[in-house]
Amino acid sequence: MFQGFKDERINVGEVDLRVRHAGEGPPVLLIHGHPRTGSTWHRVAPRLVELGHTVVCPDMRGYGRSGKAEIRPDHAQQSKRAVARDLVHLMTSLGHSHFAAVGHDRGCYVALRMALDHPDRVSRLVVLDGIPISEALARCDATFAHDWYHWFFFAQPDKPERAILADPDAWYGAARPDAMGAENYQEFRAAIHDPPTVRAMLEDYRAGLSIDREHEEADRRAGRTVRCPTLFLWSTRDDLVELYGDPLAVWQPWADDLRGAPIESGHHVAEENPLALAAAVHHFLS
Repeated sequence: MFQGFKDERINVGEVDLRVRHAGEGPPVLLIHGHPRTGSTWHRVAPRLVELGHTVVCPDMRGYGRSGKAEIRPDHAQQSKRAVARDLVHLMTSLGHSHFAAVGHDRGCYVALRMALDHPDRVSRLVVLDGIPISEALARCDATFAHDWYHWFFFAQPDKPERAILADPDAWYGAARPDAMGAENYQEFRAAIHDPPTVRAMLEDYRAGLSIDREHEEADRRAGRTVRCPTLFLWSTRDDLVELYGDPLAVWQPWADDLRGAPIESGHHVAEENPLALAAAVHHFLS
């Protein structure tokens, strides 16, 4: 997995980040979602390197082998603003003044925040399988509350940690080593069995329902939008269409130059259809 990539720990201020990177050419930052680590891109990243990109795959703060920040009452230590700031510092440390950002699941919220907060750094934005947090909460109905109940359960103090850590494999039981790749599965399993990582991942959701929502609503009031070209891809066997009709329409007020398309896959597209995803990202970045 990640043959030919450097595997390093880089200090970005408040935490150290574990990062794998390789390649020559225009840089692209790949941001994973919950409960994955940067290894979720192990089938996409080498292909993008072959296609002429420099590829950077970190574990976000709190996730995987990256550092865990001290928990704050308002959950700001795991806000998308804090995570985005880490990753901008990371790209600076690696010598990349401008770069494309690709975010999946919880990572798409980080990529969005990065493009809004650091428009001079993000040259192109790709968001996968998610809509802005504030939009999801504004549209929340009984179907969302039933199917995505974990958003609200994870926001509760202490009980989610106890439930998950009582049997992490049962909680995340849909993951399979044959589908994920054996080494990727091992990293994922190590993460979900590590109590500090589990708490940090839950803090991601706690920030989402509070400070992250506030940040997005402030952006909308101020009329801030993503200025760089933006691509939104949604998996055909995920539920964004069932929840929102045309999910691309939800993104339109957020990005000045938006395009999008469905991609044949279940939710974990980087693992399930990596060749199609790499091709779509490469075409957009080129």
